[in-house]
Amino acid sequence: MLNYIWVTLLFLGIGAALSTDIINKTENTYRNNESIPIILQSDSALHKYPGKQIASKIVVTKNNYTRIYNEDINKDLNFAGLITYNDKNNNYSVHFLIDKNYPSKWKDIASSSGDKNDISGNIVINKLLNDSTAEASMMLEEVSFLKMKEITNAALEYSGTAVTIAIGLIGVMALWLGIMKIAESAGLINLIASWMKPFTKRLFPEVPTDHPAMGAMIMNMSANMLGLGNAATPFGLKAMQELDSINPNKGTATNSMVTFLAINTAGMTLIPASAIAIRAASGSSDPAIIIGTSLFGSLCATIAGILSAKLLENISIGFKGWYKANFKLLLTLIIIIGVIVSLVLLPGIKNTGNIFSQVPVKSIKYIIQFFSVVAIPALIVFFVGYGMFKKVKVYEQFVDGAKEGFNIAIRILPYLLAILVAIGIFRAGGAMQWLISILTPLTNLIGMPAEALPMALMRPLSGSGSLGIMSEIISVHGPDSFIGILVSTFYGSTETTFYVLAVYFGAVNIKNTRHAVPAGLIADICGILGALFIVKLLFS
Repeated sequence: MLNYIWVTLLFLGIGAALSTDIINKTENTYRNNESIPIILQSDSALHKYPGKQIASKIVVTKNNYTRIYNEDINKDLNFAGLITYNDKNNNYSVHFLIDKNYPSKWKDIASSSGDKNDISGNIVINKLLNDSTAEASMMLEEVSFLKMKEITNAALEYSGTAVTIAIGLIGVMALWLGIMKIAESAGLINLIASWMKPFTKRLFPEVPTDHPAMGAMIMNMSANMLGLGNAATPFGLKAMQELDSINPNKGTATNSMVTFLAINTAGMTLIPASAIAIRAASGSSDPAIIIGTSLFGSLCATIAGILSAKLLENISIGFKGWYKANFKLLLTLIIIIGVIVSLVLLPGIKNTGNIFSQVPVKSIKYIIQFFSVVAIPALIVFFVGYGMFKKVKVYEQFVDGAKEGFNIAIRILPYLLAILVAIGIFRAGGAMQWLISILTPLTNLIGMPAEALPMALMRPLSGSGSLGIMSEIISVHGPDSFIGILVSTFYGSTETTFYVLAVYFGAVNIKNTRHAVPAGLIADICGILGALFIVKLLFS
């Protein structure tokens, strides 16, 4: 399944880019070889300094810009630039820098040359008003195949990002798998697994209760729920390695692997620390208000992910046999999704009062900060201390585990590279905008603001990408607006499905992922719907 998704992301991204570039070329969107009237005001007399750069001011009226580029702007453009007199046909070369306040067409023109802030062009004097002021025409640099260039840049950028992530994981993996090796040798992992036996034996019936995979999965899920992402990934990769050790069909995902990853992609977290930090940095009066809404959304995702994984694991027995074997699970999943969708569609849902308004925000902030600082050192001290208590050779065990972590981190690099490059091309090519356009009528039907749709679509693809989109939306609409709270809840209610699947399956060389992708996407959809429902209920 990941094979088809990977190819689809690549082809859609490149196809969207090529189509957009052809349309732009045909319609001359960026007005190549066309001039725009300007007023040129130089700090020195014009025509007197051939070859020398002269500081100047350039004025483009609002009406002239709109007429040329078919893009409305709020006011005249008045900016500084450097001009160079070429002493030929009253021609000057011009160079100036732009920022985020400039029109989008000029931003695109700047990015076409490789520097997103730099624009160059030519100016021809039409009429001298005095020695240093003239009416003139400005022709900017030619733009062609802009989207294809962005795809090339994205592929190279994301390749570097994949290597950076993998290298960063080496230290983290070595540390936590070393610590986990101590806990495993001391019997602590088996002890934790035995406590969770009533829960885990139903989720993972293929895995013996005393198997190391069980303890690693429990540690991973616990770390995820507590928001300890840098500890959760090593535990999860260790769990996949242990699950593969009892896999009778190497290269094919087992039912337990798929169920485990469905729980991971649901991303159930008690404290969505990253989203809270972004909200706090954006000036929210109540950054921790999304704890309850995120917990509700991620709970919907987790339940749906588990049910989907269990439903789909026997799909190969044929529809009739599968239907009989999974009727109860199927009915439960349909009811859950139906209830959530029905609630989201209910017209006239009114604010029932913010039930989290009485939460002491300062106390919550303090607890989060304290826990973030103390949790990891406490785990290390506890695991090492327990190992010493059990007379384990902690240093030797730590080194053995660290070696294993190093090897796993290196092994996942090709899989990480593949999925990140595909996502980068998909985004840079403009296919995401196509998908948004297609889905907007549906999201309008369920009451999801169009501004929040990019966040919902990006979250399963990229953690950093979705974090950037969330930050941008919050900066525009405000952290305490309905949309600001909604996108924050989206971030806390779901996980980066394709990243998780690529990394975790890549660690054990799984080629046939079976029903892992559908189960993960169902979890994402239910998490988004659950988040939309609870935020509409409390804050619309």
